[in-house]
Amino acid sequence: MQRHLITSAIPYINGIKHLGNLVGSQLPADLYARYQRARGNEVLFLCATDEHGTPAELAAAKAGKPVAEYCAEMHKIQAEIAKGFRLSFDHFGRSSSPQNHALTQHFAGRLADADLIREVTEKQVYSNADGRFLPDRYIEGTCPNCGYDKARGDQCENCTKQLDPTDLIEPRSAVSGSTDLEVRETKHLYLRQSALKDDLNAWIDSKTDWPLLTTSIAKKWLHDGDGLQDRGITRDLDWGIPVRRGDADWPGMEGKVFYVWFDAPIEYIACAGEWSDAHGGADWERWWRTDKGADDVRYTQFMGKDNVPFHTLSFPATILGSGEPWKMVDHLKSFNYLNYDGGQFSTSQGRGVFMDQALEILPADYWRWWLLSNCPETSDSEFTWELFQQGVNKDLADVLGNFVSRVTKFCRSKFGEIVPKGGVYGDREETLIAELDARLTRYARMMDAMEVRKSAQELRAIWVAGNEYLQAAAPWATIKEDPETAAMQIRLGLNLISFYATLSAPFIPDAAQKMNTALQIEKAQWPSNASDALDSLPAGQSFAVPENLFAKISDEDRKDWQDRFAGGRA
Repeated sequence: MQRHLITSAIPYINGIKHLGNLVGSQLPADLYARYQRARGNEVLFLCATDEHGTPAELAAAKAGKPVAEYCAEMHKIQAEIAKGFRLSFDHFGRSSSPQNHALTQHFAGRLADADLIREVTEKQVYSNADGRFLPDRYIEGTCPNCGYDKARGDQCENCTKQLDPTDLIEPRSAVSGSTDLEVRETKHLYLRQSALKDDLNAWIDSKTDWPLLTTSIAKKWLHDGDGLQDRGITRDLDWGIPVRRGDADWPGMEGKVFYVWFDAPIEYIACAGEWSDAHGGADWERWWRTDKGADDVRYTQFMGKDNVPFHTLSFPATILGSGEPWKMVDHLKSFNYLNYDGGQFSTSQGRGVFMDQALEILPADYWRWWLLSNCPETSDSEFTWELFQQGVNKDLADVLGNFVSRVTKFCRSKFGEIVPKGGVYGDREETLIAELDARLTRYARMMDAMEVRKSAQELRAIWVAGNEYLQAAAPWATIKEDPETAAMQIRLGLNLISFYATLSAPFIPDAAQKMNTALQIEKAQWPSNASDALDSLPAGQSFAVPENLFAKISDEDRKDWQDRFAGGRA
């Protein structure tokens, strides 16, 4: 048994996330967690809501609610939507938790003791119209690097270049749109990332199996221009974790809070403490401290490419700088962007399909399959309603759903709702088993390597192999001359359904459960080989014909959804 610690990027609290957010972190992380559990491994899969910073304050103000109340409500909503998509978190925490407050202040104290935090008097943008300092991400303008006209003051989400607000062309307040901005002095704490540059560079170089996207972004931040820069870790805000040095006050930092990008990744660790408290005091340190047993844990993070710099540099700098034996990430799986119908998904602009809307029109498995089989691994990918309809109808309805329906209904009509005995497998069946053995090995290898799209392609090929066998064997014709051979062919078909259910469960868990329930399989075991798997259902075992697993998407529905989601979300 292996031990796998898995985290996905924690979503902001300020509203319901869109499908691009889902496929960029949480959904592939869930796929991997479900797969590792199916292989018999011990898994701790953690996520949380990211609740601090100006986005939370502004969203709460817009909703007319105190920020703490707003965050509590949105956490419940996001947790319910996660359940709707069958995201199998062991715990879905909150970055505003007492555990994260204490741990963030602890890390700050350790970094200060190591002389890795410096106090800086700096000039920041103040909005006279808003009556407040504006955090970098709430100053917008045109990126001087790529010309994107909605670049933020901390980073351009289009080209990922790190920015300062003063770099922006024609800056404006993202709160009010006002250009009445001025620069004022204020004191802040900076993490001396530059002092850890060599350590971070060596650590990244040791990760030879990381995706090129991950390492290229990290190296760009390390070496482009003047190299890795020190980064502010405090902000002039009311909502957040108060700046303290461990348990002690921090003179000069009264009324300030830690920057959300400092405390948010620490929530990965704090979330394990929340999980422990929610589960009777389970030992969370065995997952996170190498001196408490975490040295044999494989830690994998999942995130979109815009989050890579903070997880390859800032968060590792925090852990390394603490001098404590915390578990560091082993593999960081990053993703490009999923675009929407010729443009970008955007939470702030309400563009695209959002997670609650998606579940209103179709069950989770439809979305899980299409998003994972088209996820943006090596380049950006695009969601269009035509591609979505095509993928659902061809893969889920025509290939998998049709196979299950044909086999179970034919068996019921000719042999009853029991697994028929029939004769032994012949040459055609052995050829199929040999092919499935090879494909099972490839599928497992791709899932282990987190090659999401290739895994989906291999799984679909496994479904197709069964369909091709059924079409060639033609039990509906065989039964007229050789009922015993037809019974054997259908027995194999029923065993294929069981095989499909187990292999498909990480992608489409609801459909897999329906297949297992129909075959009266209470707990499926990951197959060690196709031969044993396709002889696992005993003759005489009863089954039920399941309801249609997947309905096709009609042209009328597709057109209706295209029109409905053509504009921004209200």
